[in-house]
Amino acid sequence: MSMRCVSQLAVAIVLTVFTAAGALAQESVPPHQHPAPTPAPADPNEPVQQEHQHGAAAGLFSPREASGTAWVPDLTPMFGIHGQAGRWETMVHGNAFVQFLHEAAPEHRGASQLGSINWVMGMARRPAGTGRFGVRAMMSLEPWTIVGCGYPNLLATGEFCDGDSIHDKQHPHDLFMEVAAEYEHPLGATLRWQLYGGLAGEPALGPPGFPHRLSAMPNPISPIAHHWLDATHITFGVVTSGVYAQRWKAEGSLFNGREPDEARYDFDFAVLDSVSGRLSLMPSPALALQVSAGHLTEAEPSHAGGPGIDVDRVTASATYHRRFGAAGLWAGTLAWGLNREEGETTHGLTAEWSTALSDRHTVFGRAEINGKPAHDLHIHESNEVFTVGKLQGGYTHYLPARHGVTPGLGGTVSAALVPEALRPRYGGVGFGVGLFLTVRPAAHAMAP
Repeated sequence: MSMRCVSQLAVAIVLTVFTAAGALAQESVPPHQHPAPTPAPADPNEPVQQEHQHGAAAGLFSPREASGTAWVPDLTPMFGIHGQAGRWETMVHGNAFVQFLHEAAPEHRGASQLGSINWVMGMARRPAGTGRFGVRAMMSLEPWTIVGCGYPNLLATGEFCDGDSIHDKQHPHDLFMEVAAEYEHPLGATLRWQLYGGLAGEPALGPPGFPHRLSAMPNPISPIAHHWLDATHITFGVVTSGVYAQRWKAEGSLFNGREPDEARYDFDFAVLDSVSGRLSLMPSPALALQVSAGHLTEAEPSHAGGPGIDVDRVTASATYHRRFGAAGLWAGTLAWGLNREEGETTHGLTAEWSTALSDRHTVFGRAEINGKPAHDLHIHESNEVFTVGKLQGGYTHYLPARHGVTPGLGGTVSAALVPEALRPRYGGVGFGVGLFLTVRPAAHAMAP
């Protein structure tokens, strides 16, 4: 795609954003604060008013805000350590695992590894006139705590390491996952304008990154469809502009769509020549929807050498949360993604969930089906696209919170499902097991 075409597409996205804003502007938003919560429903299984009041109690932070500028349902607990420094409100989030993973398959596709999957994020916000200004940074120690090219995860693919494509492993996160700033300003009584950008961050493309979805938070393992859905959650160079009201948001991004290299400690800057647009809807405080599309310039390294491969990506997702009983919460996400590269179209579908039976006991699961090109799976003698699947489930037992953090321990099992042609490489069905210790910030207590 030429730079002229990129510029035209960027202008089209911006015009679409503001046209959609004018057409959809129906909700009233007070000019100095986030959209007001809707009245509490009569259904005791959805105490939305309490949860949203809890978000308002954190001041400038809202439960609906996830990675980048993406939304999750308002009925989302906030796991973080909240503080105040003058006019600045601060929030620290994070999640860390110390895990032993074993994936069993022949031909050196399986592996065992002791390591740590982890990330920590700090945010600070303050009023700025009638608007709001904030800074945020997110980092991971995985360049040191995940050895080699990644942790074992049969059928996972994406990025390059040691001169070859990574397969049956999930690559580690970069040291700098996000270094960004944000500004919001009211546009009259009905709309707010948001500007987000930085050296590292997430464009308006796909659902929230999997580490930030409540349906995936207890699960240490990434989806195998990660590179069809939310792989751009770490992008080195991004600018996003959008407008939103109580129940919708329309936004567009210019960004560097190239995948990070295997040197995980630096910033992999390049031209902001990729574009994306996303429309998010919040029909109710329990449900968040999004549809998005983007053109990623030179996103994938070429297996044959030479310039990188452009990727067109389209995604759609639905995230739903529901309370039950005295302390139960079910969180589910259904997400679909399409990649088109070099004239070939592939799809990925992920259904994941977590069920907090109480503040101590959580079960989680994931079911996926994904079209994987042969070269992604390191099968270079074929040009086929193989339809593969993966099932995973697990359990986490959380201990009482101490000093603002909640420790836990758990386990997971998985099965990698492949077609007949791939069974010799995966032993029919590839099996995986994992044991882990975890620690994350405690959830804020809800307002009465």
